[in-house]
Order: sequence, then C-alpha cells, then structure tokens
Amino acid sequence: MNERRRVYFDHNATTPVHPAVLEAMLPYLKEQYGNPSSGHQFGRAVRNRIAEAREIVAAALGAKPAEIYFTSGGTESDNLAIKGYAWANRKTNGGAIVTSSIEHPAVLEVVKYLGKNGFQTRILKVGPDALVDLGEVREALDAGVALISVMHGNNEVGSIQPVAEIAAMAKERGAAMHTDAVQTFMKIPVKVDELGVDMLSLSGHKINAPKGVGALYVRKGIKLTPLNHGGHHERGVRAGTENVPGIIGLAKAVELGVANMEENARRARELRDELERRILAEIPFVIVNGHRERRTPNTLNVTFECVEGEALLINLDMAGIAISTGSACSSGSLDPSHVLMAMGIPHELIHGSLRFSVGHENTREDIDYVMRHLPRIIASVREISPLWDVKNQRVVSVEEAAAGARIARK
Repeated sequence: MNERRRVYFDHNATTPVHPAVLEAMLPYLKEQYGNPSSGHQFGRAVRNRIAEAREIVAAALGAKPAEIYFTSGGTESDNLAIKGYAWANRKTNGGAIVTSSIEHPAVLEVVKYLGKNGFQTRILKVGPDALVDLGEVREALDAGVALISVMHGNNEVGSIQPVAEIAAMAKERGAAMHTDAVQTFMKIPVKVDELGVDMLSLSGHKINAPKGVGALYVRKGIKLTPLNHGGHHERGVRAGTENVPGIIGLAKAVELGVANMEENARRARELRDELERRILAEIPFVIVNGHRERRTPNTLNVTFECVEGEALLINLDMAGIAISTGSACSSGSLDPSHVLMAMGIPHELIHGSLRFSVGHENTREDIDYVMRHLPRIIASVREISPLWDVKNQRVVSVEEAAAGARIARK
C-alpha cells in the first residue's frame, strides 16, 4: 500500500520524446550542424534531410511535399493558417472567419483578434457532446464565409468533429477549410483528401517528437500572407532558419506513428476504457464528458461531483500521478474550462473535472495504481464540500446545503 511510482496520464499536454526520435536527432545537434540555406556540403547535406522529412510528413497526410511547411508547433501553424489566409484574401473574399466555441486558444484567440481588427467573425455553438451542429454550420456558410476552422479532435474531451462533412459544405460555397489536427494526427488516420481540408495543423510534441516543431499543410492554390518576414525559408511562407533537429525528430516520430498507429490506438482505447469503467464502478456521482464513441482513443474527461479539480490535481500529484484539469495552455488561468462551459456544463461541475490522456508507455499497472489512490482522494476532498452529505454519501442541492447551514447556526 505504500508503493510509490510515477504515472503520467497527461499525454494530450505533451509526450516524452521517443528514444528512436532522440537518436535520429543527435547527429543534427552535433556533427551535422550546417545551415540548410548554405550552398556548401554542410548545408546541402542538411537541406537534403529536410526534404526527406517533408516527404515523410506529406506521405502520412496523403499530401504533396510542396504542400508541407515546417513551423515551431501547433500554435504557429494555426496562426499562419488563419491570419495568413485572412490577410491574403481580404480583398477578394469578404466573407466571415468562422470557428467553434471549443477550439484550442491558438485558434479561438486568433479569430477573436481578427474580429477586433476589421474582420467579420462567427463562433459556432456545440452540443453537450462537444460536437458542432451541421445545421448551424450550413447556416453560417450560406451567410457568407471566407474561412472556417474547426478542430479535428478536441484536446480536452476528445470529441471528433465531422470535419469531412463541414469541408464538403465549405467547398460547395467557395469557402476555405482549416482544421487543427494536433490531437488526432498519429492517433487515428488523418488524410487531407479524405477530410477535404485546405489547411491542417500538427505539432511534434504531441506525437513523441520534441517541443518547438510542427507543420502546416496548405493545399496547392491556397494563398497565405507570411507572419514572419525575412529570408526565403520554407519557400517564402515562413522566414527563419529551420529547426533542423526538430524537423528530423518530427519525421522520425511520424515514421514510428504510421508503423504503429493501429496497435497504439487499440492499446490506448483499451486502457482508456478500462480506466473509465473502473472510475464509474468504484466512485459514485461521476459524469463522463464528451461524445462516448466519436472521440480520440486515448482521452477521458470526467466530472466528479462535489469536488474541486485543483485539489484533486494537487493530491494526485503528491501521489505521483500526473493528470490535467483541462488544456495545458490554459493552466495559468483560474477561469473554468471554456470547452466544458460551451458544452453547457454548470460551473460547479466544471471545477470538478479532470482529463486523463493515455500514452504508448502506459500500462494496466498504471491504472491499478491510480485506482488505489483516486477513490480515497475523492472521498477526502468531498468531505469538505458543503454540497456533500457525508452521513448519507450523497450530493445535496445548494438549497439543501443553505438550509443545513441555517439549522447548524441555530
């Protein structure tokens, strides 16, 4: 019972670099240090490896190498896609920039920024399963849309959006389609032609590659205004010397991901489902958030009634268990999850929500360890909640709690 181990269930935030990825990167941190823009043999050797990496990423997406642009990660890719398209097409396409209410901040904040700077914008609502309403999408497109950006898989609850259907509607109406596939790339098959998208963002550190590298797919014919101005790197779309070790690492992670995707997804789904089953069986008053079928295979978001998520996170961390109360990019904010709010979940329940995200290295022993600690921690945190009836082990309403407090004061 005194066993102490470290269990990492926060892979939607970031993943460990795979040993084979690190091994592939090391030569480009040591002897292969040439600048790919240089004309001598040091530069040419590195430039050739970047070209090979581009081919690997393109093949995984079913794209052409010339349609892949390397970036610093998902946030830059999203910014380049949305701002770049909006600025480049402002005079020729006066439609709105549309997105959903549960996007990653790297999309949602960009659209809000454009809305403050002269662009028409619209934020689509989602249902309690975190999926957009295709009827509302159609209505928005009929009103005039230049660009629509809807994420493939949600980073907090895992719900997978009907991107292909949205892209088909957008194409019929002459609108461009972007999707943030950071949370689905290498977890499920992601092919740009099957999805029908014009732009797609991905990030290295979500797929066992290093932080600081990502890519943006841009379909041939789509015009973007660069965010960075300088040299002619990335064919003039993204100025700045390429992160060579990161790009090599990203390509290696993609190779590994393609080779093992089916097995990795199967294992992740089994572990996620086992964790969900045990939580629901062993802890009362629990709600699973998001769509139960249409979700990424590794993601479980649950609400524990009458608890404070930050208290759970701290207690689990003390036991060596790493989880999240939402998006890592929002962890500095005290505001409740905008994703769960958009789904219509009450504030008092949102604050009791945790996200478990499984990775390749997790095992059933990790689940056993979590379930040796989680029920005890939930029970101890609930004991101090005014909405928890300790004697009868049940949730009480705010009105019941207030009445009980009045009686206690008398």
